[in-house]
Amino acid sequence: MLRFELWALGRPYHAARVRFAPRARDSELHGHADFHEVMGVVSGRGEHLLDTGSLPLASGDVVLVRPRDRHAMRGLAPDGLEFVNVAFPSSAWQGFLNLTRTNTGGSWDAARLPMTFRAQAALQPAVIEVFETALRRFQADPGPFDLLRFWIDLLELVTPDDVQVAREPTAPAWLAGACAAMRAEENLRGGVPRLLELSSVSAAHLSRSMRSAYGTTPTDFVADLRLEHAASLLAATSEPVAEIASRCGFASQSYFTRCFSAAHHLSPREFRHRAQRAFVP
Repeated sequence: MLRFELWALGRPYHAARVRFAPRARDSELHGHADFHEVMGVVSGRGEHLLDTGSLPLASGDVVLVRPRDRHAMRGLAPDGLEFVNVAFPSSAWQGFLNLTRTNTGGSWDAARLPMTFRAQAALQPAVIEVFETALRRFQADPGPFDLLRFWIDLLELVTPDDVQVAREPTAPAWLAGACAAMRAEENLRGGVPRLLELSSVSAAHLSRSMRSAYGTTPTDFVADLRLEHAASLLAATSEPVAEIASRCGFASQSYFTRCFSAAHHLSPREFRHRAQRAFVP
């Protein structure tokens, strides 16, 4: 599991150019503890390797990778794979989506697989240039506005009308709506019983549908959502840990600390100290 602060070193985002030669050794399968990343394929072709299989990648593709995704990369003949990778804190990304009312249904994070977009052919050079610009700005010591510019410039080129969204079966509307609604604190505190109420189906049907669409159980989904929200509150507020535990639906501070420490290998206080030291100048 990779952690943002260990790579960004206090910067608002991290960017890198990555190349995989054809038939070279795959990258290491890994996950992200607290950040999203967007990969822009600059040239060549390859495969995005996941626990559930692989997805093809070609020049101009844009892939949004979420913290829970475990993935690796592979370059294919004849030219291999080259992409620019831009990583940023999940809490900042969620704040941007909320502020701009982008993806209000939460389908990008709820999808079973990482979201893969392909812009219209005429726009692909502009998409690649957005990633190249983010890389140049990162090398010149970026500020928060540079991350905002990257998101805005990219989303103006890659819209739902211009993309072919991830090649996967979609979740039923009732399930996607219930999962999106669970991000609200009042629902999150209600846990799995509240998810059942929002879904209006039986517990067995909810469990089968969650596993089929998202590859997880209702219990694990709620637990992950609570820990994600807790991490955002720890990084962005000075509220006491006990209050954050209560806001996220944990029965006690001690139980929250055990769950959070198991997921992040840091106590909530240690996580807050590192996050605030990393992200605040």
